[in-house]
Amino acid sequence: MLLSGKSFKFGNDVNTDYIISGKYKFKTLDMNELARHVMEDLDPDFYNKISEGDMIVAGTNFGCGSSREQAPLAIKHAGISCVIATSFARIFYRNAINTGLPVVECDTSQIEEGDELEVDLAEGLVFNRGRGLEIPVKPLPPSMIRILADGGLIKHFQKHGDFKFD
Repeated sequence: MLLSGKSFKFGNDVNTDYIISGKYKFKTLDMNELARHVMEDLDPDFYNKISEGDMIVAGTNFGCGSSREQAPLAIKHAGISCVIATSFARIFYRNAINTGLPVVECDTSQIEEGDELEVDLAEGLVFNRGRGLEIPVKPLPPSMIRILADGGLIKHFQKHGDFKFD
């Protein structure tokens, strides 16, 4: 699975209320509406800056806070192809995989705002095209790549009927 896009960089401890503000989570379940408000507490114009396939890059503990699935779903519906962070809150990480949003853990110190990135999930590499850097990541297990390729856990079960671990 190969992804490419421009990076939008955030810091450490980006919690789920920064991803999608609580003031929206209880007004609607329309993911397209929620997507328009992704990251707006940190960057009010974020949704207007991004293009389909772009990536969020962050430091440590991305997605901390609540366990609601709206955070990764809103990111995905905004057209973000991947979230790259030094580390993730575990519940956010699993919710992201289950909803079909690729997440990659690696050292993000060599990625700046606006860098053109290519992510190869199977090989476990982030290639920073503008800087000519390859950043190694721990490859995702084949079972997680299949879930992501199918669009998330529910779509995976609908397609295959059951799940076998590698």
